[in-house]
Amino acid sequence: MSHRLKHALHRRLHRERFRLLDELLHNQTLSRAQLLAKQARELDGIIRFAYDHTPYYHEKYAALSDLDPASLPILRKDEIIRHRDAMVTRDLDKSLLKTGSTGGSTGVPLSFYYDEHKSQLMRAGMCRGYMGSGWRPGQKILNFWGARQDISGSSVTQRLRDFIAAEQTIPAYQHSEAQLRQWVETIHSYRPVLLQGYASILAELARFIDDNRLTVPGTLIGVYSTAEVLYGWQRELMERVFRCKVFNQYGSREIPNIACECRHGNLHVFTDMVHLESCPIDGEERIVLTSLTNRAMPFIRYENGDSGRLLEGDCACGSPFPLMEMGLCRSNDLIRTRHGKRVHPSYFNRLLLDSLKDIRQYCFIQETLDKIILQLVTSNPLNRETEKNLQARIRAEVADEMVLEIHYPAEIERTSSGKHRFVISKLD
Repeated sequence: MSHRLKHALHRRLHRERFRLLDELLHNQTLSRAQLLAKQARELDGIIRFAYDHTPYYHEKYAALSDLDPASLPILRKDEIIRHRDAMVTRDLDKSLLKTGSTGGSTGVPLSFYYDEHKSQLMRAGMCRGYMGSGWRPGQKILNFWGARQDISGSSVTQRLRDFIAAEQTIPAYQHSEAQLRQWVETIHSYRPVLLQGYASILAELARFIDDNRLTVPGTLIGVYSTAEVLYGWQRELMERVFRCKVFNQYGSREIPNIACECRHGNLHVFTDMVHLESCPIDGEERIVLTSLTNRAMPFIRYENGDSGRLLEGDCACGSPFPLMEMGLCRSNDLIRTRHGKRVHPSYFNRLLLDSLKDIRQYCFIQETLDKIILQLVTSNPLNRETEKNLQARIRAEVADEMVLEIHYPAEIERTSSGKHRFVISKLD
């Protein structure tokens, strides 16, 4: 089946997604002034909507003289944890909404609601970002995904949908040398146009290919790195091994599609999807975001823990979207086992999903190849049955010799950058 026919079928399955993609592509034809004016209207609209339709924002903004965006209080993660249900649009049935969760770059667990419209707009935004590489809808994408909860089932229906979408996802939350070799074989048999995945996973795959003097097919035109900080050495290694451009993406589960690199290596902020500010907080320029796309549970002036700033000027690529640069960003370690398995940090976030409400902070620390310490800052320690279940899952899913110890400190020590990492390896 040709990629054009598959793309036509995919458009029929996801009419809303491709309608939104057409709108996003049209936005790229606007001038910078037109884009910023559009953003200002949508920013004002989401603020007023939140005030009129959510209990949390109505109460929070009630004492303000006006709803000027620059004067609104900043939203922090601990507030979202405490007031999550009150942030949902009034009269919406929460049981019909989707839920997401994140460990966050600071190790503060967070869960949130969103609707199908936001989900389709997120996918449309991802497609627009991919098109910056020369990719076109219907061409194959191979994902290496470290978040276990995002891996679709293997039913016949799901496999058919993936086939029509020209997209395949490899569960990469843990891997061994043998699995890395299998992934290389999959790349050769699937012959994708794009690779996408967590920076650490893609860099590890590139290292394996390089060390073993393996090859990749000539179909690749781009590699999209997401979810983690992309270091310079990782970019250089991947571009050399995969023989194509690496594009860095910036986004999060709660607010996706914040920015994406162009061919000139500059991060462009998608002002038709987010409003981004850089505010001095605790001695550094922190990123403050307002999502323009989630009216089910608005995020207004949300400080997500990352640092960075907007840049003046234009890019030679011709994009009207403004520029930004990242400062300190999310960084966590892979966990290793005695038998060579490597486990991605996102696996450990999923372990605590059922307990997120009571946990203020957490951190998994690998002391030795056979021992992990889980530090939990919580007002209600886990019951013995829950602790035993966590320990059993670590033995069954990570390594049968791995010991999990659970500690309850009053606070978790910050790194020198002021961040809380939620997965730390102390191995050399």
